[in-house]
Amino acid sequence: SSAEIRRHFGGSYGSQHSRSNSNASASLCLTPLAYEAVEPLDLEEFLTSQIRSGDSALMQELGDFPDDDLKVEQVEKECRTVRHSAPEDGLELDSHVRDCVESYTQPWLVKSPTLTRLNDDSGRTLTSSDFNLRCLTPDQRVEGLLAYSSHEELDRFNHEARQGNRHPELFALYPPADEDDAVEIRPIPDCPKEHIGDRILVRCQAVKFEIDIEPLFATMALYDIKEKKKISENFYCDLNSEQFKNFLKPHTSHVDQSTLARSAIFSITYPSPDIYLVIKIEKVLQQGEISDCANPYMTYRECDSTKNKDKLEKLRGQSETFCHRLGRYRMPFAWATVNIMEVISTATIDRDVTDSDSLRGGVGLSQLPRRNSERYNTIDDQFCNISAFKPATITISTIFKQEGDRLSDEDLLKFLSEIKKTSVPQRRIKTIPGSIKLDMSPVHDTPLACLSTELIPLIPVAEKNIRPVKEVLEFPSSEVYVPHNIYRNLLFVYPQRLNFVNRLTSAKNITIKIQFMSGEDPACALPVIFGKSNGPEFLSEVYTPVTYHNKSPDFYEEVKLALPARLTERHHLLFTFYHISCQQKQNQSSCETLIGYSWLPMVNNERLQTGQFCLPIALDRLPVNYSLQTPEKLPLQIPPVKWMEGHKGLFNLEIQAVSSVHTQDNHLERFFTLCHALEGGATFPLRVRDEKIPENKLEHELKLSIISLSSSSLEPLVLFLHLVLDKLFTLIMQPMVIAGQTANLAQIAFESVVSIVNSLHNSQELIRDQQGRNSLLSTYLYWVFRLPDPPQDMHSGGSASTLPSSESRYSTMGRATAATVGSMLLQSRIRSSSNPDIPAPHNSAEDAEVKNILKVQTVNPRFKFRSENVSSYCVVSLLQQFHEELALQMVVSTGVCRENAYKYAWFFFELLVKSMAQHVSYLDKHNVPRRSRFSDRFKDDITTIVSVVTAEIGTILIKQHKEVEQAEKVNISLAFFLYDLLSLMDRGFVFQLVKNYCNQMSAKSVSMPTLISMRLEFLRILCSHEHYLNLSLFFSSPASAPASPCPSISSQVCPLSEQQRIMALFELSQEFKQQHYLTGLLLTELSAALDLEGKVQRKAINAIYSLLCSHDLDHRCIKPEVRAKVAALYLSLVGIIIDSTNYLDFTVSDARGGKNKTGGPEDDLENVPAINQSVAMAIAGNPFNTLGRNVLQGKSTATLAADTSRHLLVCFLWVMKNADRSLIQRWTVDMPPSQLNKLLELLTICVSCFDYRGNQSTDKVSTQALQKSQQAKLQLEEALLRGMGARGEMMKRVGGMDRTMGQKEHLRWRKDLTQWRQTNDRQDKTKAELDQEALISGNLATEANLVVLDLLETIVQAVPLADCKDSVVGGVLKVLLHSLTCNQSTTFLSHTFSTLRALVVKFGDLLFEEEAEQCADLCQKVLQYCSSPLDENRSQACATLYLIMRYSYSNASNFSRVKMQVTMSLASLVGKSSDFQEEYLRRSLRTILAYAEEDGEMQSTQLPSQVDELLRNLNSILSDTVKMREFQEDPEMLMDLMYRIAKGYQTSPDLRLTWLQNMAEKHNNRKCYTESAMCLVHAAALVAEYLSMLEDHKYLPVGSVTFQNISPNVLEESAVSDDILSPDEDGVCSGRYFTESGLVGLLEQAAELFSNGGLYEAVNEVYKIIVPILEAHRDFRKLASTHDKLQRAFDNIIQKGHKRMFGTYFRVGFYGAKFGDLDGREFIYKEPGITHLPEISHRLENFYNQCFGEDTLVMIKDSTPVNREQLDPNKAYIQITYVEPFFDDYEMKDRMTNFEKNFNLRRFMYTTPFTKCGRPRGELNEQYKRKTILTTMHAFPYEVRVKFVLTPIEVAIEDMQKKTRELAVATHREQPDAKMLQMLLQGSVGATVNQGPLEVAQVFLNEIPADPKLFRHHNKLRLCFKEFIMRCGEAVEKNKHLITLDQKEYQQELKKNYNRLRESLRPMLERKIPELYKPIIRPRLENRDSFKRLSFRRTQDENS
Repeated sequence: SSAEIRRHFGGSYGSQHSRSNSNASASLCLTPLAYEAVEPLDLEEFLTSQIRSGDSALMQELGDFPDDDLKVEQVEKECRTVRHSAPEDGLELDSHVRDCVESYTQPWLVKSPTLTRLNDDSGRTLTSSDFNLRCLTPDQRVEGLLAYSSHEELDRFNHEARQGNRHPELFALYPPADEDDAVEIRPIPDCPKEHIGDRILVRCQAVKFEIDIEPLFATMALYDIKEKKKISENFYCDLNSEQFKNFLKPHTSHVDQSTLARSAIFSITYPSPDIYLVIKIEKVLQQGEISDCANPYMTYRECDSTKNKDKLEKLRGQSETFCHRLGRYRMPFAWATVNIMEVISTATIDRDVTDSDSLRGGVGLSQLPRRNSERYNTIDDQFCNISAFKPATITISTIFKQEGDRLSDEDLLKFLSEIKKTSVPQRRIKTIPGSIKLDMSPVHDTPLACLSTELIPLIPVAEKNIRPVKEVLEFPSSEVYVPHNIYRNLLFVYPQRLNFVNRLTSAKNITIKIQFMSGEDPACALPVIFGKSNGPEFLSEVYTPVTYHNKSPDFYEEVKLALPARLTERHHLLFTFYHISCQQKQNQSSCETLIGYSWLPMVNNERLQTGQFCLPIALDRLPVNYSLQTPEKLPLQIPPVKWMEGHKGLFNLEIQAVSSVHTQDNHLERFFTLCHALEGGATFPLRVRDEKIPENKLEHELKLSIISLSSSSLEPLVLFLHLVLDKLFTLIMQPMVIAGQTANLAQIAFESVVSIVNSLHNSQELIRDQQGRNSLLSTYLYWVFRLPDPPQDMHSGGSASTLPSSESRYSTMGRATAATVGSMLLQSRIRSSSNPDIPAPHNSAEDAEVKNILKVQTVNPRFKFRSENVSSYCVVSLLQQFHEELALQMVVSTGVCRENAYKYAWFFFELLVKSMAQHVSYLDKHNVPRRSRFSDRFKDDITTIVSVVTAEIGTILIKQHKEVEQAEKVNISLAFFLYDLLSLMDRGFVFQLVKNYCNQMSAKSVSMPTLISMRLEFLRILCSHEHYLNLSLFFSSPASAPASPCPSISSQVCPLSEQQRIMALFELSQEFKQQHYLTGLLLTELSAALDLEGKVQRKAINAIYSLLCSHDLDHRCIKPEVRAKVAALYLSLVGIIIDSTNYLDFTVSDARGGKNKTGGPEDDLENVPAINQSVAMAIAGNPFNTLGRNVLQGKSTATLAADTSRHLLVCFLWVMKNADRSLIQRWTVDMPPSQLNKLLELLTICVSCFDYRGNQSTDKVSTQALQKSQQAKLQLEEALLRGMGARGEMMKRVGGMDRTMGQKEHLRWRKDLTQWRQTNDRQDKTKAELDQEALISGNLATEANLVVLDLLETIVQAVPLADCKDSVVGGVLKVLLHSLTCNQSTTFLSHTFSTLRALVVKFGDLLFEEEAEQCADLCQKVLQYCSSPLDENRSQACATLYLIMRYSYSNASNFSRVKMQVTMSLASLVGKSSDFQEEYLRRSLRTILAYAEEDGEMQSTQLPSQVDELLRNLNSILSDTVKMREFQEDPEMLMDLMYRIAKGYQTSPDLRLTWLQNMAEKHNNRKCYTESAMCLVHAAALVAEYLSMLEDHKYLPVGSVTFQNISPNVLEESAVSDDILSPDEDGVCSGRYFTESGLVGLLEQAAELFSNGGLYEAVNEVYKIIVPILEAHRDFRKLASTHDKLQRAFDNIIQKGHKRMFGTYFRVGFYGAKFGDLDGREFIYKEPGITHLPEISHRLENFYNQCFGEDTLVMIKDSTPVNREQLDPNKAYIQITYVEPFFDDYEMKDRMTNFEKNFNLRRFMYTTPFTKCGRPRGELNEQYKRKTILTTMHAFPYEVRVKFVLTPIEVAIEDMQKKTRELAVATHREQPDAKMLQMLLQGSVGATVNQGPLEVAQVFLNEIPADPKLFRHHNKLRLCFKEFIMRCGEAVEKNKHLITLDQKEYQQELKKNYNRLRESLRPMLERKIPELYKPIIRPRLENRDSFKRLSFRRTQDENS
């Protein structure tokens, strides 16, 4: 069915970045938002009267509406056991037990759609070899390249080739959509099953002690010490040898197979580390304390057995004697325990616990939630996974001896708690040497020969008689909320303690005999007690173990009984107390001495007795009729009863029942009792517990009990939920006559149901499904609910005729429905129980017929009337239909009841539907038309209910915003209700309901997105109907424009012109909406939703998507004519999509984007710098200027997310693939040009969206988040720079694989095969799965592109009919070229090249004349494929390229242009493509030559020689490539080479531009954004030069001069002068960049890259050139976004300020002949912000080591000049030095900011320390430093050098200036940095600074230098120190204000050091050199001016 298809293919898919934008100004919607839904057609009327024969035939294709759309079927219950657990046959059961048993055994009743299931393709597997990859021999020529007679023939040939081997189903290839929106998937609740926890199989292998002298018996059970509770029943086994078994022969009557079990299956519902398995060991009673009996086990050793042989034999003999005499009595002996969870966690597959004690003291778990509860389902298995541990063998070697005074369970639990804490009990218990060996394993499938706890064999049954395995009943530690599902009726009796201390008798060895009696006669003991090991299965008596010589023993015995189904007041437990004599005395025949009796009646006031009791003990004998009373309340007897200790309670015991019959809850018990009283058979007054109810009070009491139902506690209510609801529904349906009065209980019963539904939903303990439905209730409705059986007709002379029994009424799964006639007639005249005033119809002749029919029916066994029926008490025969009564109750309900009924409307809706379906299954379908199935009154009620629920939804949405989720759930349940009604009722009526819903919702003042979202979910569910296509009358849709769009209303339609009519098919017209009702509504919603924010858009598109997907995969729609009709339903969708092209996001259409994106800002696509999409498209070949949005703003109105766009586009492609071709052709012919442009743009987007992504199995997804953000950026940048259109390339690494997608039929996404997961995480997929995915996505890419190609051909073939040929052909060519930029399969490429060749042949002159730019593109794309490694692609490309050359030569006569284009294309290809393989291209060039030589027609022309010349040119370009290959690993050298190649093309602007772009691309890939931007600035300058020659516009830049503010290097582009560039020459500067928009495009990219590189100031300079151009074009939108970007750039400058990191520079010198032409050359390398010398050194070392071998390269470690003579000629040397930008003082005035100091650098400096004696370093007074200044020619590698040397004192001056400068800066910062300041101070005034300021002063200032040449330096240094000490003072003062309290001492220390330094320096600073301060020449007044010009230095020189 379609819904199933959807369920099948619904996956989770698609990334979720949605761009929400409230500004929805660009409205697409064809209708106003608050639209009115149109009036639907009367469907039933239309189907009967108006349908045409052709249509009905088509309708049959899809399967006409079946009579019975929803069948009601019986499904047999799955039973775990070989037979149902039920009471023994022939028993007269009371009505409650009978109901229980029937409820647990009758089949399920399920409503199911009648449609057959989908064919399953899972059998088909796929292998990659399905692709026909390399079938062609290398470089084979394409046959028949020039052989065709006409264009039509060529088209026909191409069309046939394209249609071969196509994939019929597009959606089968498309990854399944997100299931988040799949509201139409209604989860089928799990079938009710008996509750079973996690199961563990424990097998007892051995119980072994040091000596083996007697039989031993083991008992196992689980205890939870946290809950202080025993959590399983006992399991008994023994491993005794045959010899020991014979000891006990006299006491064992027979041995049943079931008692031989040694393995038990324990169930654990709430795993916890506190669960212990306890094994108790007993032995046969013998004389002596436990210690005495255990003594031999502790003293004798196994190794000494030969030595002690005689002693052991003696012991064995003794034990045989005891066994013969006392074999039926046991005594406690020993016990052992093991922590189950510890074992499991150690053995768990998932983890390896080495320390077995890890859980003992550790894991404290908080209270676990209840099973079947919300919280339970979310529990993490914190401790371990019970179902997944490895089987383990446990050996327990610590066996504790039992202590006679500590036997009770309380004592045991105390011991266990101590063991958990300390691993031993605190009280030193003796241990017995020995071991117990157990095997433990998880249970997945029930093992063979397994018995249930009732000992019924489970399936599978063993063939032969093997040792059985027993299931052990669990007593869960907390409540389990699972309704009873099987009959279980067990009783557990626990004797606890006995107190005979005050009794003076000799009773010391006490045992109790326990029996279950049905009367007082000893023979009435029933054999219902379960036996233990190796004995009978059932016993009629058991004895408790004996504690030797203990007058008040504790007991630990558990007695398990099977309770009889019918309990009477005579049933009771009888306890007989005996003293056992261990030594045989003379004249004593029996070892038992009677002490007394006690008993406990089983039923008290008709209720089972359970709980704690303390009973008195009667001595001597039992009184008569004792069983009718409890022993405590026994009335006085004659003779009186003798009681021990005066009737005091001496015997404590506990009774527990595990029963699915006894409710053990007062409210429930009362309710059931009163209900059964109604059914008859009760005698009044009725006894309920302690009260008696007379008949006239019955109604009142019943009402009270109904009201109090919901206050019963949750667990019992859930356990008996199915029965309670069944009973309530019976009460709703049946009016009761009580004491002659009709009692109407319907309303109160309905209210009770609502109340129960409410409390179950509100319980925190219970789980809900994803639609918020309580799971217990949904399970009940789906599986359990059936109409209450109709009551008996008491007026027909006592004959109990009934309606058909449930068996005959419903078909069983697999059998055809047996329609039962006539019951409809009976029901049509049945009175309403809620409204007795409605008259019944008059009797007619039909009555007799009805009675006759009914007499034939079988009698329902459930209603056998008992003879004791009280006649005054009967049931009214006429009843209203259950669904009518239910609907009425919903309508008339009030108050809280009404509120809750509508809040949980889903429950009542499903109840209505199931009861209606059962009602319909009674009807005679053929004679009862749909309209008459239900009464008008019922329809009115339904209308009211739907209206109320709709109003309710609206109210919630308006008033309670927090409850939106609740509104959504109610909305969904309403939709499902109407969905189901479409299957049952008159469909026209249901459509009216839909209309009312839509209009009612519109009338509410709900926010638009919420409203549409609600209506969308609603419609999505309705459209998922099995018969949606027939409901939408798809067959009357125009497959090829019929005479009128709608046959049913043709009379009103005035004749339209053909053209208008065809265009109208693609719009949402009124007629369309009326006739195709659901489709019309859905498309209207979609149209409105596209204007809103992302979430609603996604919902709308997913709805359409899932709908089309279900058609595509529906086996009923296989025939092409059916598909064409279905596609015609959605032609208006195409109109909507074309109008919303502007909304599509196709930048990064990552098909694999999962939803669960790892967070973090880098993941958000909003953070990717917005690259101008229209520019990208303009550059990349997006042809159309129709892009209505302007992406400069970064965001446009209501842009669709990428994955949503993709869904919408796949819908478009599906319609186009399946629609009638001639219809599409006529549509495109008549289309206005603007619309056609939009269509072509849409096709371009489709190509981008369905680009093949490559096989990702090699991906490692560890750094996914990071990769994703980088990819997003790179893809956008690549798209721009590569000129590849909007394309997201994910897998460039695949190499040659990416174009190998051929294609095969019948590949499809299968969830079970490919496991699409919601995350992006591919690590959990196998390689095969990933290959499979890649294969299918390759097929999708091929099919999607072929659909586009088909459509393009359709358009082109219509061109001769169109007016504007050229624009159409150009547009089509653009789309084709764009498709070649994407990864394509060989299959697609061969068809595309065929189409391209056809275009060249048909419209060549048009192409070469008008579309120069396209021609360039065409050459580039074709050439690209000429270098493909795949022969077939190369072969096709060569043929195409040759055809282009031939055509341009012979027809268009502009071969020179093609030559130019091909040359440029090659240059571009060589520079950009990293995986470019020149050997393939060379082979292609040879092939083209071969074409030229073999082309007979052309031999006489110049073409062959022209081609030859062209190919030689291409070859020379290829040799550059080979060089580039060598430097592939050394990016700097590679760029240098590319720079030289670009320089070489100085005379060919097109090629230079191409290479500049290649360089930009390479830089960009290395994240060198600044360099990349510079390349683009050069390119822009080149274009500007050209434009300024061509036209003189004021707003354009004046050639390259305008660009020098950005970089002075740009001036070199002005070399392109007139002599080189004549714009008129053919083929020169014809590229798309040599235009104004190309210039703007280049500059915008440059600005973007400067911004990425952090050079925000340069962004401003670039935009200064762009802005005038935009202003001239009045492009205010772009101007707005430009200023926005400028603002962002300036903001960045302000915010980041001095934090920006610019480049680091190194000088790299190469020495040695090995370097070839690099020898002796030096370069400045620019590295990223913080690069350390070792990093670059390491990189170059690694690279050249690879080039020259390990030992050849030497890295020179210092910066001293290299002496070439000393170098080894066989080695290569590299010297790397850190350099800093160098500026003269005058330059520093202009370079104020950090940016200016790092931009446009040409001079760099490094320093080299040296001393006169030749060492690099020495004492301060001899340390010299050489500064070397390098000047580069450009930002490119040519340098010249300027050097000068610094003396030691100059070095000191420089150091002091630097220190002073740093101090000043740190002191005067606006926001001072205390740490920084303190660091500088420490280095300046700190006492311990070595070679610090003081030492410098002492060396250079202590005395005046002897050499007068140093006077000036001395003076300069002195002044430096003066300023330095002043700055230090300021800094110390500043620091005082910055310090915190704890730094006070530190400040004082600083101040002290400063003062000390100042004092030390004072004498030196005050000493001046006198010579410097006296004028040498006394000035004459007239020479005053000249004095100013005198320099000191000259004067000194003269003096000297």
